[in-house]
Amino acid sequence: MGICPKRYFMLSICVLQIVTVTQRQVFDFLGFLWIPILINFFDVIFIIFGFFGAFQYRPKYIIAYSLWNLFWLGWNIFLICLYLDIGSLNHKESKILKIDPDSSSWWENGPGCKGTLNMTSVIPVWDDVTNCLVDYRYVEVLQAGIQCVLAVLGVSSGYCLSRLFMEEDDSFNYLGGDGKSPEHLALQPMYVSCN
Repeated sequence: MGICPKRYFMLSICVLQIVTVTQRQVFDFLGFLWIPILINFFDVIFIIFGFFGAFQYRPKYIIAYSLWNLFWLGWNIFLICLYLDIGSLNHKESKILKIDPDSSSWWENGPGCKGTLNMTSVIPVWDDVTNCLVDYRYVEVLQAGIQCVLAVLGVSSGYCLSRLFMEEDDSFNYLGGDGKSPEHLALQPMYVSCN
């Protein structure tokens, strides 16, 4: 077994993904954004599949990881469009990210942010957030952009690695057999005489 740079590249991508998704998960918990919390949780599971598949030479796990990363890429592109208010998407009025209508991005309370409180709702919420060091929308877009880059790298490395593992399959072909499964062969211990 030699050095496999493709394998190490995919393992590195998985480690970077797990670190960035965990960071994102923490801030989604702080902002009570329940739908992203659920999707981040599934992403962590599939990253573990990808890491395990690359580490143990299991192409089926890598394929599952790659297919999930295609969905993950689409989800993050959607988040970028949502936070930049592209088309008919509006992140302020959208109920897509949250089950509770009063929850919002934790980054609205970021460094230097000052907002006006809306006291007419049951739970006071921030109506207008200004003077932030970095606008929270751009922080969310940056996080989603990083996830997009890592997902593209994960899909491409997963595709290459799964092809490599499938081509180098070590399945044993029985001598004189037809390549089918060995259920029709009678297995005997080697120390038993067949005379």
